[in-house]
Amino acid sequence: MAIVQLPDGRWHVDVEPIKGKRFRKTFKTKGEAQRFEATCRSKCIETPAWNPKPKDRRRLSELIRLWYNLHGHSLRDGKRRLSKLEQLAKRLRDPVARTLDPSSYSTMRRKRLDAGVSPKTMNNELGYIRAVFNELRDLGQIEFENPLVGVKPLKLQERELSWLTNEQISELLDAIRNGCENPHTELVTLLCLATGARWSEAEKLTPNRLQGNIVTYAGTKSGKVRSVPISKELADRLRKHWRTEGHFTSSITSFRRALERTTIQLPKGQAAHALRHTFASHFVQNGGNIVTLQKILGHSTLAMTMRYAHLAPDHLQDAIRLGPLVSASP
Repeated sequence: MAIVQLPDGRWHVDVEPIKGKRFRKTFKTKGEAQRFEATCRSKCIETPAWNPKPKDRRRLSELIRLWYNLHGHSLRDGKRRLSKLEQLAKRLRDPVARTLDPSSYSTMRRKRLDAGVSPKTMNNELGYIRAVFNELRDLGQIEFENPLVGVKPLKLQERELSWLTNEQISELLDAIRNGCENPHTELVTLLCLATGARWSEAEKLTPNRLQGNIVTYAGTKSGKVRSVPISKELADRLRKHWRTEGHFTSSITSFRRALERTTIQLPKGQAAHALRHTFASHFVQNGGNIVTLQKILGHSTLAMTMRYAHLAPDHLQDAIRLGPLVSASP
């Protein structure tokens, strides 16, 4: 018979509509088995080359690896993202990807948050795994919908941007000059303060990227090249330093130790990045244009740069000039 009931109660289909075309499949109910048999017979008569597609049983880790081979390898952070995704698959017990349950994912996320993982990290992970499903679907590698489409990112509390005053800048530079064993720390710090560069961008600067009094940053977070002018004094110091000390090497540890020797208190995670905020904050307070600042910092959208707009002198004066008490004054 084409349909038989198994000892466990399920129904097994074994049908050969045309010679050499045999299909086998097991279902929970007899009705499903009968529909499958009927479909196989009718489809094979209409289109002899037809084959029913089996359910996608690939596990999450398999799709992650497939995503990396087809697309992820081309990303600047592809290997790092692959590692994060594989760790995520293990935490989820590597389910069949098609059956990934939004509730299970949300439960895992809650446990990670309780363990001290930051909401931003969790949002990054959600973005990574969603991108895997979306990309594979666009490439025709999967036919099912993104199982995490209904999981919403966590709402993040905007962090206060910490920046250094002139007195704190002097204190920091004194600590670097008087106690750092790494000869590159001071100049990398000065570059960040002078151009708003990220620490990694300044550290990777090489002599060929200093033309005249203009430094050019490549390999940036946004992937775009940007150029920023610096003073002649700083440019001369850089050339002399490279001649005597060679190219910059990693000096972030030296910087952090110098920062610990000062009275400066910064929020967690804002050590070297506070230098970038310091440049932007002083730039705006001294009357700099917000659109120009966007280009200097390399922000992809103006919304990122607008975080500093409230520091503009005219912005602060508008609070007085345009406030409700102006018209209410006697």
